[in-house]
Amino acid sequence: MEPILAKCGYRCDLCPAFETNLKGEQDKKRLSKAMAKYFNCRVRPEEIHPCKGCQAAPETPDKDCQVYPCVVKRGLPNCGACPQFGCDKLKTRMDVVEECLAKHSDVSNEDYRLYFRPYLSRAALTQIHVSRGG
Repeated sequence: MEPILAKCGYRCDLCPAFETNLKGEQDKKRLSKAMAKYFNCRVRPEEIHPCKGCQAAPETPDKDCQVYPCVVKRGLPNCGACPQFGCDKLKTRMDVVEECLAKHSDVSNEDYRLYFRPYLSRAALTQIHVSRGG
């Protein structure tokens, strides 16, 4: 599968909530448990719905996302294409995932692959930004 990058650089195609990855109730329960354990975010399994990602949606599935409206307003595909790359909105979004990972040195390879890898966007966005002359 071709990588699907969210506006903030998250890898939708790797996200456990992405519509092609969320297979059923067991996946929802595992994701709910992981969100609580690693991100201190309480989401009940029945509140988890398959996500199409913000590139396919008319609005972001994450109502608290500050990156999405900014990127849409600027008419950009993602933050890597922005002249203000690395702004506070994006930095906050990237930092929270990296900080959560740093707090959990005992994360298994499987949990890293499922619950951290999709959201570690700094390297991919930096590469996009540099390739565009930034």
